[in-house]
Amino acid sequence: MWPRTVDWEELRFGVEIEFVGGNPAAVELLPGWVMAFDELQVDDTGEDSGAELKPPPLLWRDREQMRVMLDRLKATGARANWSCGLHVHVGLEPWGQDIVLPLVDEALAHQDALRGLLRTAEDRLIHCPPVVPAMRDRYLAKPERASLVRRGRPQSHRCGINAAAWFDFGTVEIRYPNGSLEYDEVVNTVELCLRFVAAVGAGRLVPPAAAGATGGGAAASGPAASAADAAALAALLGAPADGYPLPRPAPRWHRERAWLEDALVPVLEPLVRSRVPEAEILAIRPVPGGFRVTAEEPGDRRMAFLTRPGPDGWSLEPLESERG
Repeated sequence: MWPRTVDWEELRFGVEIEFVGGNPAAVELLPGWVMAFDELQVDDTGEDSGAELKPPPLLWRDREQMRVMLDRLKATGARANWSCGLHVHVGLEPWGQDIVLPLVDEALAHQDALRGLLRTAEDRLIHCPPVVPAMRDRYLAKPERASLVRRGRPQSHRCGINAAAWFDFGTVEIRYPNGSLEYDEVVNTVELCLRFVAAVGAGRLVPPAAAGATGGGAAASGPAASAADAAALAALLGAPADGYPLPRPAPRWHRERAWLEDALVPVLEPLVRSRVPEAEILAIRPVPGGFRVTAEEPGDRRMAFLTRPGPDGWSLEPLESERG
């Protein structure tokens, strides 16, 4: 049922805590907490590193569990770097699917301000692209998950305000926050996300037409929301105006890798799709003898290829299936 007023402290939440370094296998987990060893990040040398720490569904009164687990994690030498983020999931049980369309509407109105308040690092925007008006139109025509996700690079399927998570987990996922292992920054971020979802659920935010929304394109090409817009959103929600994880610039080599991928994807995607029609390129990495191309099919099955340019064009050789 929507709208419905619910105390933000009574909403269930989870947070995906990405990190590099440390010794993930040595971390003693509280009951229900999970260490996702296959969710690797990138350290400052370009190597896969770290993991992702996830709690069971928590309530605000359970937040001290995060302090305990962050302290245990940091004790092993783990840290958050430029490649890490915090993904906050907020449960939508009080409203059910009725809140999905309002979430899309409020994303169109407020996503730029929310992203500005959280100061999302530019190098992380590929992981949290904006909601666009076409998604609303698709969802009205067919209210299903596929209407709320983007085609393109697999790491950019999910928007910064990811309402499609309702169909996966019964949540909305806020993907804008930068990574941190500092309790105060993590708990401020969780509070902001809880307050935002509670305000959407109560119908307290301004709809897109009244807000003068631009269609959420600012994350991709237009100017970012002003500091005043971000501060106004925090005031409207009663959330902290600062104290969130700061952005960290990616090293030059990572930006060069991203530029190389952007240049090669249009060249190599038709070649990959000639082998696997619905695959999308996840990553392209230089390796001895050419480039390793990792692609992903619907259903999250990954496969890898070795490709190299030659006088007769690009060759493509299968390497292995990475995930069954």
